[in-house]
Amino acid sequence: MKTSNNTVLITGGSAGIGLELARTLQQQGNTVIITGRDTGRLEQAAAAIPGIITIACDVTLHTDVKRLLRILEQEYPQLNILINNAGKAYTYRLSDRADAMEKAADEMLTNYFSVIQLTEMLLPLLGRQPEAAIVQVSSIVAFAPSANIPTYAASKAALHSYTQSLRLSVAPIRVFELMPPLVNTAFSRDIGGSNGIPPQQVAAEFLAALAADVYEIHVGNTAQFYQLHLTSPETALQTMNAGRA
Repeated sequence: MKTSNNTVLITGGSAGIGLELARTLQQQGNTVIITGRDTGRLEQAAAAIPGIITIACDVTLHTDVKRLLRILEQEYPQLNILINNAGKAYTYRLSDRADAMEKAADEMLTNYFSVIQLTEMLLPLLGRQPEAAIVQVSSIVAFAPSANIPTYAASKAALHSYTQSLRLSVAPIRVFELMPPLVNTAFSRDIGGSNGIPPQQVAAEFLAALAADVYEIHVGNTAQFYQLHLTSPETALQTMNAGRA
């Protein structure tokens, strides 16, 4: 997949991994559009990355997504890369008082159902391009869950499965899955994000994998963890949750 002269949409692009992906892709000569719910953070992102295009959009709201689609079709009909990065996570342990259903519903809406909706609505536009790609920002916990983010992990497992089916269904559109380990962002602060890899590393490894058409992108130590998961799922689960009781 070419890594320059693309028009890229990144959901949840005003901070964290999304912002670093936006910065890296713009530096490579791409037109980058980011969305987010927080207009203040979008303004900060625009100030940090001059020339970036911002569109306020809550990807969980059908009306917002329809409005986004109209803008893209009218103003950016050359859009050829969609990066589904927006995410939601709750840190808690499962118990009889966890209110897990409400938390899971919120996470599934953002991390899974909204991805399906936006992807499906943009397929006609992406399909008109000579070369196009869809990128799902997933997680290492799709392989083995952390018990401190149980329903977030379940939403990423669902996204991983959906992404594999999508890859088989929409060719020649390329479908990538970006699977980082713990990343040092505000999003992951409650689960020890300060011990994670920098988001700049995620963006750099993503760009290299995009150029090489590596469709399941194991960032950092995710590659080693994936092999452990294949060898011994039980050991992978224990490793993921070591010291987190």
